[in-house]
Amino acid sequence: MSAELENLSREELIKLILNQHSANQKLEQQTETLGRNQAQLEEKRAQLEAENLRLSLFIEKLKRLAFGQKRERFEGNPAQILLPFIMPKAAQQELAKETVEQISYERKKGTPSAHAGRQPLPDHLPVEEIEIHPDGDLTEMVCIGNEVTEELEFKPGSYFIRRFIRYKYAPKGKDGEGVLIGKLPSRPIEKGIAGPGLLAQILVDKYVDHLPLYRQGQRFKRENIPIANSTLDGWARQGLNLLDILYEHLLKQTRSKGYLQADESTIKVQDRDKKGSCHLGYYWVYHCPLDGTVLFDYQPGRSAGAAANVLAGFQGYLQTDGYTAYNKFGAAEGVTHLNCWAHARREFDGALSNDRDRAEIALAFIQTLYGVEAEAREKGLSPEGRKTLRLDKSLPTLNAMVKWMTGELKAGNVLPKSPIGKAMHYSLDRWDELSAYLLDGSLEIDNNLIENAIRPLALGRKNYLFAGSHDAARRAAAIYSFFAMCKKEEVNPFEWLRHVFENIGDTKVNRIDALYPRASKLAGKM
Repeated sequence: MSAELENLSREELIKLILNQHSANQKLEQQTETLGRNQAQLEEKRAQLEAENLRLSLFIEKLKRLAFGQKRERFEGNPAQILLPFIMPKAAQQELAKETVEQISYERKKGTPSAHAGRQPLPDHLPVEEIEIHPDGDLTEMVCIGNEVTEELEFKPGSYFIRRFIRYKYAPKGKDGEGVLIGKLPSRPIEKGIAGPGLLAQILVDKYVDHLPLYRQGQRFKRENIPIANSTLDGWARQGLNLLDILYEHLLKQTRSKGYLQADESTIKVQDRDKKGSCHLGYYWVYHCPLDGTVLFDYQPGRSAGAAANVLAGFQGYLQTDGYTAYNKFGAAEGVTHLNCWAHARREFDGALSNDRDRAEIALAFIQTLYGVEAEAREKGLSPEGRKTLRLDKSLPTLNAMVKWMTGELKAGNVLPKSPIGKAMHYSLDRWDELSAYLLDGSLEIDNNLIENAIRPLALGRKNYLFAGSHDAARRAAAIYSFFAMCKKEEVNPFEWLRHVFENIGDTKVNRIDALYPRASKLAGKM
């Protein structure tokens, strides 16, 4: 080879060197391209693996929703905190010592008692007695006793006509002067034929038992009472309009509360501007745990501007979920923003299929917090006593939990975008708001009370599907508000609404809150 190179001319040698250099450059480019392609393939593979994990977890979540239990139950015990996780051994021992000392709550299971038997029938129900004697000739026999068998029976609700006959009186010897006539009692619909009880039953059927008006119309037909569906719709609308005075008073009071829980739920609304589809509106719901009042406020949208109808200028404690629309109001001067531990817990419950060990550790921490709340309820503690108990038992648990989560994330033991990582970030990003319930014993640990108030609305959506218009949705907000309060106060909604229709026309505006369910119950009207 060297002899051949010696025989080459200078030009041929230069050309050979250039060709070799070009070949080396091409090889380097091909190597670089292969390296880039390999890196891209590795990146693509990582993306596909992450997507595969996400879809697998999503499928598991759907399976749980479809076939699993709906209740987010966690049967844990403090020993689960000691499950090994990736930390230095010294740190594991230190954390285990802390958590064993701090997490002492165990779920209490009462011993099953013997079945007490069938519940006795209520004493307040009328009794229809039917005497049954044996067949045959009893003349030579003596009755030695009887056996009583009771059954609960039903008769369809009865309709009747209430006829007011008002007599007229005139002074003797005078022609038509000074005539007196009996005063007609206050009626819910002036010159209408619907009495307060019937009107109350129509609205209770629709908004408590979720029976649409057209089905109620069919019930009237079965009783041979000719009531058109349009008439029923008009009665319902006028009944809701009667509650406007009560509702406006409630709205004004709610804006001045010092502690509110807030949440929102959807309602489909027919809109003339949207052909072939419904508008998705929102009921913004506000609950004051201190006095049990509930306010439904209908708004067409879900932006922060919709919440401003009630929360603009609010001062005090505001408890919400993690929805960002509330952050503006929570950050306002004079407002202490609280978040909901039930929502934080839900994130960890959803991460069980991703990282069961760490999710169970987090759930055990949260279970301990709720154990403190259960202890406060069992002891019937005052707000001051509940605050003291929380500082003694809940605060150390919160400190241990935040230390554990930050340690896991800093050590790189948890992928930030994994379900367990998202659950940890959800809590850490809102840690001040989640811990703020320790400030006052009157504050609740979560928003479950307001979610209970919203639940009847969700059931109603499955029956009547949508509101007829934005105005109809706004009118319905009033009755949803007061029926939610009836449920909280264990007041019969029919009895309460009939009482309101009978008395609202004669009640002074400055005494209108005497018609609230709680006030009516305390006054012995319910």
